[in-house]
Amino acid sequence: MIILVNRPAHGLMKRAAAKHLIERYYHQLTEGCGNESCTNDCCASCPTFHRMDNNAAAVKALELYKINAKLCDPHPSKKGTSSAYLENSAIGGHNNLACANRKIKHKDLHSMRDNFKDVKYLTEEKVYEILESCGEKEDYSPLIRVIGRVFSSAEGLVQSFRRSKQHTKEELKSLQAKDEDKDEDEKEAAATAACSASAMEEDSEASSSGLGESDNDVQKLGPDEVSVDIDAVRRVYERLLSNEKVEAAFLNALVYLSPNVECDLTYHNVYSRDPNYLNLFVIVMENGNLHSPEYLEIALPQFCKAMSKLPLPALAKLARLWSCYSAVQIRRMMETFQQLITYKVISNEFNSRNLVNDDDAVVAATKCLKIVYYANVLGGDVDTEHNDEEDEDPLPESSELTLQELLGEERRSKKGPRVDPLELELGIRTSDCRRPLISFEEFVNEPLNDVLEMDKDYTFFKVETENKFSFMTCPFILNAVTKNLGLYYDNRIRMYSERRITVLYSLVQGQQLNPYLRLKVRRDHIIDDALVRLEMIAMENPADLKKQLYVEFEGEQGVDEGGVSKEFFQLVVEEIFNPDIGMFTYDESTKLFWFNPSSFENEGQFTLIGIVLGLAIYNNCILDVHFPMVVYRKLMGKKGTFRDLSDSHPILYQSLKELLEYEGSVEEDMMITFQISQTDLFGNPIMYNLRENGDKIPVTNENRKEFVAQYADYMLNKSVEKQFKAFRRGFHMVTNESPLKYLFRPEEIELLICGSRNLEFQALEDTTEYDGGYSKDSRIIRDFWETLHSFSEEQKRLFLQFTTGTDRAPVGGLGKLKMIIAKNGPDTDRLPTSHTCFNVLLLPEYTSREKLRDRLLKAITYAKGFGML
Repeated sequence: MIILVNRPAHGLMKRAAAKHLIERYYHQLTEGCGNESCTNDCCASCPTFHRMDNNAAAVKALELYKINAKLCDPHPSKKGTSSAYLENSAIGGHNNLACANRKIKHKDLHSMRDNFKDVKYLTEEKVYEILESCGEKEDYSPLIRVIGRVFSSAEGLVQSFRRSKQHTKEELKSLQAKDEDKDEDEKEAAATAACSASAMEEDSEASSSGLGESDNDVQKLGPDEVSVDIDAVRRVYERLLSNEKVEAAFLNALVYLSPNVECDLTYHNVYSRDPNYLNLFVIVMENGNLHSPEYLEIALPQFCKAMSKLPLPALAKLARLWSCYSAVQIRRMMETFQQLITYKVISNEFNSRNLVNDDDAVVAATKCLKIVYYANVLGGDVDTEHNDEEDEDPLPESSELTLQELLGEERRSKKGPRVDPLELELGIRTSDCRRPLISFEEFVNEPLNDVLEMDKDYTFFKVETENKFSFMTCPFILNAVTKNLGLYYDNRIRMYSERRITVLYSLVQGQQLNPYLRLKVRRDHIIDDALVRLEMIAMENPADLKKQLYVEFEGEQGVDEGGVSKEFFQLVVEEIFNPDIGMFTYDESTKLFWFNPSSFENEGQFTLIGIVLGLAIYNNCILDVHFPMVVYRKLMGKKGTFRDLSDSHPILYQSLKELLEYEGSVEEDMMITFQISQTDLFGNPIMYNLRENGDKIPVTNENRKEFVAQYADYMLNKSVEKQFKAFRRGFHMVTNESPLKYLFRPEEIELLICGSRNLEFQALEDTTEYDGGYSKDSRIIRDFWETLHSFSEEQKRLFLQFTTGTDRAPVGGLGKLKMIIAKNGPDTDRLPTSHTCFNVLLLPEYTSREKLRDRLLKAITYAKGFGML
């Protein structure tokens, strides 16, 4: 409290004049003069004026008084307000009494102004005051006009629903205490200004007074918090959106607001000048009716276009803010943007001439959905640590560089894999998130995937033009089938590029023409032959691995149009995963393979299997490999942790979990140390210290978490480090320039390599085509499908192996297989045959279903190396 001391009359007059001027400055900064064309930069009515909170206005008013800044004359429309304000401010005497009187008259004044024309921004208290006034008269037109005015104005919306900052008053007192040599009259005037600020911000204080008591989203934000009171905004929407007329006001205001906001962000760099500009997006997105049909036509598309213009730091701040929301709130925002995308897709006819990429609303909504996607990732179960540094030696350079420089081209690998800018800004990757707030699948928009012309979209992705948007830059919205098609285009174009380079070499340097990656192998020595050939290629010119693969089995005729390569991959995988070789261990309970830490095989063997996996993806082949998910996470740059043991080593995981949950004394009851043992290939125990002198360090209740973490790190990382590095090196020899990591999550990488285990033969029947005189209504075709559907699961897999070269469904299911059944002559004792490279089954027209079943079973049972062309 500030006590006034009696002074001579001229001193009192001087103080009264100073107080009067400061209050006029304060009123000018908070209310304005009322002239919409005002040119005074220190007046709230000036179009270029940046709004400030009441405490900042009090400090600014004192500064303006010191320099005798310009004061605006009240505009005719504001004279009543100004005179009332000045009359109130002219009350002399005790400052606290003056402050209290101003509060009373301020509220009386508002109660008399039924139209609330002077309300330029809103607080929760102000909304309820207007709502109560309108309810008494049963006329909500004043409220509708206020909402229309505030919510259609970027400045008004940015200033609305602000948090109160009570510590600012203490800062003012501190400022007074430090400035010892200041004129005492100025000190008193500053206190008066602070009191005025307190009166003016009473409403906002009331709206946030319960902040500490509620479970508030924004309280968790720390340095990324925004100045808007989100809980207050939610309460206001909940009260107002039940009124249809009020909802229409929100809708119309958003239509008016969005183009101006888009212009501000595009041309005026408004966010860098005032970070609080982000408030308006936070406020609008709390409207729970944005996904309703009324908004989808005009209002929401325009708002999305405006939001998509936000600079990268603003997008990152929004993502961090929303990451603190609940899963329900994240899903609501996700559904809002998804609803707009779906509505636009199904209400337009998109094709190769009318691309969905050219629809501004769909593009803008997708960009906005990306913010929600990263908020979903950030808010989930995230592990930004445990990253596996790829510190191995770089891949050997080939002589291709010289020729590409001659052609004026840059080597592609110098550019490196693509990384999303928002991902970099946030410092997080999708692979860092084990479990998001809502599932990744909910962000996939199937109608969009159906109309997307992937060949065009891939072109936009590679060229990276500012004028054309590629949905591959937002891979979360694409399903695995669409992304796989994009990867297919990337692989094929790279194959053609390598082929072109080879032809140029043959012309310029006279080298022998070899445009393909040719492997000639013997069936009995397939691993040795493949290993020697691929090692030579990797050492001499690793770029050859990016050429199209052609496999030839020695002593066998045939042209590899896909089928021979498929069989080659299957034979290599079957051989290399044979437990007798000892490269991998096999768990009978999980049916999964893991790297054998005591394997005698050299690193080249593990490099080979890595190359095979990479080549399978590169050549669009499916492999019958069974790895735990941690392998694919490690390929994406993550280390294995304790949680990964549940998949790869379930028995060990359960034991360590029980150790963590044990309620007794671990040291006394279990008597274990930081030394663990493993068995080698011959069953001999091998001891390993997790810490130095680990055999002498007991595991206790206090250090058991550390023991579990180090145990898991040893099992999944350290013990197989040499083997896995060689394996990863081989994989990256083929995929290092591919957008694989950018497009796919670890579980999708597994789907690419292994295919789907879900075999829907009805989908295969629906998509199968017929040739040579057969049709879906032919007797033998009906008999064939009845027979196939009656097979056991194992027999169905053998049939797939016989017909396609693999027993797995491709990405997207068996409906994507495009199998053909062709007539192969009349009834005969010959067995059915197949062209695996074309997925063609050659089926004679057997006279009975029993004969068909007998011949088909014999063909698929004894098919390996026979019957497949």
